[in-house]
Amino acid sequence: MTEKLRLGINIDHVATVRNARGGAVPDPIRAAIMAEEAGADGITAHLREDRRHISDTDIEGLMDALKGPLNFEMAATAEMQKIALRHKPHAVCIVPEKREERTTEGGLEVAREENSLAHYIAPLRDAGCRVSIFIAADQRQIEAAHRIGAQVIELHTGAYCDAHAEGRFDERDEELKKLTDMAAFADSLGLEVHAGHGLTYDCVGPVAALPQVVELNIGHFLIGEAIFRGLTPAITEMRRIMDEARSGV
Repeated sequence: MTEKLRLGINIDHVATVRNARGGAVPDPIRAAIMAEEAGADGITAHLREDRRHISDTDIEGLMDALKGPLNFEMAATAEMQKIALRHKPHAVCIVPEKREERTTEGGLEVAREENSLAHYIAPLRDAGCRVSIFIAADQRQIEAAHRIGAQVIELHTGAYCDAHAEGRFDERDEELKKLTDMAAFADSLGLEVHAGHGLTYDCVGPVAALPQVVELNIGHFLIGEAIFRGLTPAITEMRRIMDEARSGV
């Protein structure tokens, strides 16, 4: 029987809308609880250094309110390590971060920073957090993630999604092949494989069908779709498409 594909919901952009005006609404913690009730297997939140969306108080509230796991996305800084060690979320996902970017633009450069990252993640693992590294579908980076002791990699699907959205279908297919090959390669090393970034109803199916991928993390599209459908129906539809792709329907 094919393993059920997990769905993590990123609630960052609920906080983006809140922060655009200030105040307390919409509440990302309420969104996280609704996402769990709608069938999300976990919640993802990225605490950025500039606190442009999720805040420290949000993280505290999520740790108290969630029934399921929190995937805490963060840059590899001393401040973020200290916060993660205080809260001890189920998982921490190390992502690259540049202040001028609108969203995470690429995968982490692991191979070039292998020694420092190995030392950085060791205390997180010792504290019981599952350590994930957000990387491009590149063999060199996957090998480095494995060597430093990461338990999980999350493959950056942005290039695949962008090519699909822009009608560059040959490039899309090339990117999908990279994702396919590198998911299999990472799995062969014993790494757990996740994927995410830019996934929509239109392009999620082929990624969801990859047998080595056990979790997708999706945020911005679903928060946007919730404006039109409501959050629960938006998540329910994504789950339906994922499950059909996984089962080969």
